[in-house]
Amino acid sequence: MTLRVGDHAVQAEHAATPETLREGLMHRTTMAADAGMLFELGAPDIHCFWMKNTLIPLSIAFIDQDGRIIDIQDMQPRSLDPHCPPTPITQALEMSQGWFTRAGVRVGERVTR
Repeated sequence: MTLRVGDHAVQAEHAATPETLREGLMHRTTMAADAGMLFELGAPDIHCFWMKNTLIPLSIAFIDQDGRIIDIQDMQPRSLDPHCPPTPITQALEMSQGWFTRAGVRVGERVTR
């Protein structure tokens, strides 16, 4: 699917089934520059992420029910350190580490389809 993240177009895989939510971007060795994965998480809640079996460094944007980015965090490969949003979210977008900074995307910007 194509997403708009601020002023940028992103090609995102859609993780919405239990299997795709569990697998995420694990075991991959590369990812295209403007590609990512959008996680559909259901009702607003504190959904935490970690990087076990994920081989590439990622950045994650936590997205609230209004489609606004509420936090962006960098995550290291193969880490079990939890990355949790400060408030409830319904979606998360993972991109190559540093993509949000390079694109000038900040907390408060909207993610739309």
